[in-house]
Amino acid sequence: MAEPSRTYAVLGPTNTGKTHYAIERMLGYPTGVIGLPLRLLAREVYEKIVALRGPSVVALVTGEERIVPPRTKYWVCTVEAMPQGLGADFVAVDEIQLCADPERGHVFTDRLLHMRGQKETQFLGAATMRGVIAELVPGVSFLTRERLSQLAYTGPKKLAKMPGRSAIVGFSVDNVYAIAELLRRQKGGAAVVMGALSPRTRNAQVELYQNGDVDYLVATDAIGMGLNLDVDHVAFSSLAKFDGRRMRMLAPNELAQIAGRAGRGMRHGTFGVTGEAPEISDEVVEAITNHRFAPISRLEWRNSDLRFGTVDALLAALEQKPATPRLGRSRDTDDLQSLRSLSQIPAIRDRLGDATRVKLLWDVCRIPDFRGISPAEHVSLLETIFTDLTSLGRIPDDWLARQVKRLDRSDGDIDTLSKRLAFIRTWTYVAQRNGWVDDETHWRDVTRAVEDRLSDALHGALTQRFVDRRTSVLLRRLKQKEAVVAEVNDSGEVTVEGEFAGRLEGFRFIRDKAASGPEAKALDQASLQALAPHFHLKADRFYNAPDTEIDFTEQGGLMWGSDAVGKLVKGADPLKPTVKAFVDDEAGDDVAQKVQRRLQHFIDRKIATLFEPLLALQNDETLTGMARGFGFQMVEALGVLPRGDVAEDVKSLDQEARGMLRKHGIRFGQFTIFMPLLLKPAPTRLRLVLWSLQQDLDEFPESPPPGLVTVPARSVPVPQGYFTMAGYRAAGERAIRIDMLERLADMLRGADSRGGFEATPDMLSITGMTLEQFADLMQGLGYRAERGERDKARAATDAAAEGAQSAAEAPEVAAEAKDAPEAATEATEATDAPEAAAEPVEAIPADASPVTPVEGEVEAIKDTQEAAGDAAATDDGAAKEPEIEVFYTFTWAGRGNRQNARQGQRQGQRQGQGQGQGQRQGGQQARGKDGEARGKGRGPRKPGGKPENKGPRKFSAKPEKSGKIDPDNPFAAALMGLRDKS
Repeated sequence: MAEPSRTYAVLGPTNTGKTHYAIERMLGYPTGVIGLPLRLLAREVYEKIVALRGPSVVALVTGEERIVPPRTKYWVCTVEAMPQGLGADFVAVDEIQLCADPERGHVFTDRLLHMRGQKETQFLGAATMRGVIAELVPGVSFLTRERLSQLAYTGPKKLAKMPGRSAIVGFSVDNVYAIAELLRRQKGGAAVVMGALSPRTRNAQVELYQNGDVDYLVATDAIGMGLNLDVDHVAFSSLAKFDGRRMRMLAPNELAQIAGRAGRGMRHGTFGVTGEAPEISDEVVEAITNHRFAPISRLEWRNSDLRFGTVDALLAALEQKPATPRLGRSRDTDDLQSLRSLSQIPAIRDRLGDATRVKLLWDVCRIPDFRGISPAEHVSLLETIFTDLTSLGRIPDDWLARQVKRLDRSDGDIDTLSKRLAFIRTWTYVAQRNGWVDDETHWRDVTRAVEDRLSDALHGALTQRFVDRRTSVLLRRLKQKEAVVAEVNDSGEVTVEGEFAGRLEGFRFIRDKAASGPEAKALDQASLQALAPHFHLKADRFYNAPDTEIDFTEQGGLMWGSDAVGKLVKGADPLKPTVKAFVDDEAGDDVAQKVQRRLQHFIDRKIATLFEPLLALQNDETLTGMARGFGFQMVEALGVLPRGDVAEDVKSLDQEARGMLRKHGIRFGQFTIFMPLLLKPAPTRLRLVLWSLQQDLDEFPESPPPGLVTVPARSVPVPQGYFTMAGYRAAGERAIRIDMLERLADMLRGADSRGGFEATPDMLSITGMTLEQFADLMQGLGYRAERGERDKARAATDAAAEGAQSAAEAPEVAAEAKDAPEAATEATEATDAPEAAAEPVEAIPADASPVTPVEGEVEAIKDTQEAAGDAAATDDGAAKEPEIEVFYTFTWAGRGNRQNARQGQRQGQRQGQGQGQGQRQGGQQARGKDGEARGKGRGPRKPGGKPENKGPRKFSAKPEKSGKIDPDNPFAAALMGLRDKS
């Protein structure tokens, strides 16, 4: 007697070995069929059985793939593709709890009710099915499997802190891609697994994760269906999903199905949430960890006893309601909706003459809508296929070839490749149907080849977008403790396994900024191994490099070419800074010491070269007493001292001491005591750096551009003492270079500072300022500036006469100043002449070049000629309004009024402007009887606009003016002509 068939329900949570147990049982029989929920899992089980029994006896049947050897004994299928009526000894259906799934549940329910093996039947699934199976399947025996490992809840975790070997679950393509992109940036990459992927693409992505190329997996809930992965932690990015009709929260048993993928074999697993997913409630956590869920009480059902006499009879059979309350009629699926739509097309109804045509129409309607474009377009495609099958008996080869060729392209991005892959799945499914094409084997091979090419291209696109290949290689090599090949090229670029890892800048390795986390650690470890010998070679080359290859920056950095190799550090002596070398610790102490010694040699030689006069002053042993003390102050001040700061010390110096200091290049100016050689751009740049170090500044001020006589003084805030170190003196809105200021001071000595004087063209020329700017400068130097207006023509004539007279006297004055500098000094210090801080003023040194009045003479001649021309033009007696010019009269503000000079200047400008307007409006009211302009608050002016001065005057050692014109003067002829005309 034949042994009766046995039916088992093998129930339990995930990681209990249910599928493995079923495979072992099936292989114990001569024949068997196993149905699996996903074609991905079917392919995995197929490969496992092929490895055990060989490909000649194992078949794989899915909607898009059909491998059936002639001597097939074991069938591995998706549940929908399970062949019926085979009479196999063993039948198993995995994930039987999907009987309650709204979309596919009716197929699983049909297998539960009708699929049986001749000797053994197994239904594998969750314990929630126990009650309904006991009620619907007579004689069933239950086998309970316990989970091999424990499952624990760890709460929320940020992606940045996600542990390795984790799977992050999303419920939409966009969500999966976004998570994978974030993991690539933060963790080096992730593999992507979705149910919509082809088995080839999915397997390639899983292999990427399984072999350790990446430590993270981003997947849809497809991983909950029996896929065996090496996952330690599962993180939910959301607790809701779209089920085809609406967004709904996942049930606890659905969460458990996915979370149960964590842990494999005896290794424990954890689960949690990430991103915007809320925390899982304590009740749900307890249910998941203890595997206790509400039992499934209702299964999805659709009538499988179909009648194909007419399309209406078929529709009635499909819409039939179940007879038991445990079963509920499933909602309208895509195939049923397509049948309704096609049955309403007259041309289609005309072709439904018999049951064979109705059954063919139903088979066409069951073509899945892989493309997912729109129901109407899918129905249109089905109409075309059905029309060809009924008219021609097959699908035309040329039409099918065009459809396939259009998709046989591997270019494009992930979305484009995914769409092509979905489209080719339609034609792969069509090619699997018996009798639909002329050469089934050919078209199965063609569509399979195109799908494989697209799958490989999609895998490559996913890997390129979501996996940093450099990180992948490094992590795998480091885990396997393999040697990593790293190289450094001539430009300092460091490559690891051919991938850019960073750059060697000087003696520091600058890692690629795109690397982070484990990748950064791996890059450092691999790169520094390659750099170890390179550091020593580069240090030797640097030590022997000439000083011309090394330089300092205005922020105190030390550069070798374009690489920063160190920085200056404050020392005990302003002229003896120390250096700090920028050398990685991995380079070793020998390299660091060699680099530091070379940098110290460079800066010491640079200071010795640029500050040679200052170092000579510091090392002069012949200086004694006050001279030595003053020299020490000059060294501390780096060669520039405001005279007001050392006024008493200057007074204490006798002429012998001053002479000794002058031999070192020190100039005692009226405003500043300085060494002219140290005002050049290079010493100034270094002086500012050394001074900034001594002041402990966080940000060093930069030196002014070379060649400028004046620079803005208030445009940006600067530290106190900056302008002195830069070689300038702030006066008003601008700062003037101190050597040019002293030349200006030489001009001002002969001016009538008590009675008042005007700016000469030489004064304006030497400063490069306008008259308004010069007035502001003079005010900043302690003078009072009075603004006035006058007839420009008359002023020009008077200025020409005075200029000619000054030009005649200039050589004699210069000669006198050169012959008797000390006498001039004593005479100046004996008077009340204006000073920077009311201190003695030093005379012009013997070697100073006097300012020649050539420019003034030329201007005077030119102005005289123009004035004469203007006079001739108006000789006809026509009344013409004279042109008005603005002028300033400068007087010494006095010691007590220096701080108020600026305010007085501003008020004077406003009053002068108002008075000028009144003069223009009042005509002759603002003029004297002789028509000459009068200044505000002044007495009558002499012809030419210069005011009379009845107060005391200042006398100096200059010789008296002579009326004789020097015949050697190059302008003698012109001056004689002017004299004759006057």
